[in-house]
Amino acid sequence: MFSVGELVVYPAQGVGKVEKIEEQVVGGLTTRLYIVRILSNNVTLMVPVSNAENVGLRSVSDEKNGTRILDYLKDRSDFTGYSGQNWNRRYREYSDKLKSKDLKDVAYVLKELFLISKDKELSFGERRLLEQAMGLISMELSYALSVDQSQAKSKVEELFADVIVQQTKEENNKEKTD
Repeated sequence: MFSVGELVVYPAQGVGKVEKIEEQVVGGLTTRLYIVRILSNNVTLMVPVSNAENVGLRSVSDEKNGTRILDYLKDRSDFTGYSGQNWNRRYREYSDKLKSKDLKDVAYVLKELFLISKDKELSFGERRLLEQAMGLISMELSYALSVDQSQAKSKVEELFADVIVQQTKEENNKEKTD
């Protein structure tokens, strides 16, 4: 059970704060709800206390897990890439993983998309997923590692510096030919 003022993570939405716990009548039944405000966009969610675990509501990662996620992002040995999969199938798979309650699934999407972008240009949808994954990871890592979100994002970008440098060169070359 979470308490008022506690930071929590709601899958695909990110880090939020439990603002209150209240009872409301829903469908004729009295239901206890967590009222959670997502910090990145001020969206308010009402999550039934009895169903919080099923929807993936969880505590923010601690420093140990945050460090583990950075190590996971650094390790490229499990990179599967896009061989044999079309972008639509990858998009669905990645979208499902972004809704996971496991931060490692979100990190998987981020890593895969960064590494795929090293070999080919991402589709518009894939770029959106990359941005969403980066936002979710950097937000949670900022709380886990006690740094601000831009510092957490920089830590992640450092892990993929070779990819980002290559993309910048390709973009510059493309601009010169246009």
